Amino acid sequence: MQLIPTLLATAAFALSFTASAQEAAIRKTLAERIPQMEKIDEVRTTAMPGLYEVRIGTDLFYTDAKGNYVIQGELIDTKARRNLTEDRINKLTAVEFSALPLKDAFTIVRGDGKRKVAVFEGPNCGYCKRFERDMQNVDNITVYLFLYPILSPDSAEKSRNIWCAKDRAATWHDFMLRDKTPNTASCDTSAIQRNLAFGKKYKITGTPTLIFTDGSRVPGAINAQDVEKRLAEAGSAPSSN
Repeated sequence: MQLIPTLLATAAFALSFTASAQEAAIRKTLAERIPQMEKIDEVRTTAMPGLYEVRIGTDLFYTDAKGNYVIQGELIDTKARRNLTEDRINKLTAVEFSALPLKDAFTIVRGDGKRKVAVFEGPNCGYCKRFERDMQNVDNITVYLFLYPILSPDSAEKSRNIWCAKDRAATWHDFMLRDKTPNTASCDTSAIQRNLAFGKKYKITGTPTLIFTDGSRVPGAINAQDVEKRLAEAGSAPSSN
């Protein structure tokens, strides 16, 4: 009877060795043939037999077992009706609320401020202006606002003037809600540069992007009702703080 566990352990070791050798072969082949794939972070199997995921940072590629072919695109599970590539990227780019560099944001507090959300926005973003109008209807909240000027050089200039203003929140609202151009100001704007670097790392490609305390992330402008729903869901979930 002791033979069976031994055989199982041997089989598991053999499979592990085979997987490791397969990964090494894929890494070697792709690095030799595609210089941009010299530094691969991870190779792993996928739900599709014979197809391997190749990860470089948060960029995903797919290849066969020999590395002869590379696909860049989305892997869809038609039975489950799920975009497996999207699910994987969401996992890779997930942001723990407690890991947000809140020192690089300014706060907007309404009511008791007990509920919290972080938002990445830019002053030249039309959807952000619509979002800000809707947010006036959400009470008892603290918004950590990260200036994220990705639309134009003018957006960077306005973000500087807002960040360097004496009252950042008031200056932000004057511009976003009332089209009052912020006064020219200057100060240390390294926080804005760090925001841009943070967004690049976590693939924040559009504004507004919201991050709730449960780690959930919403790209795009949502209305006050949806914000309330997300806040309630985040409040009932285990905190990531």
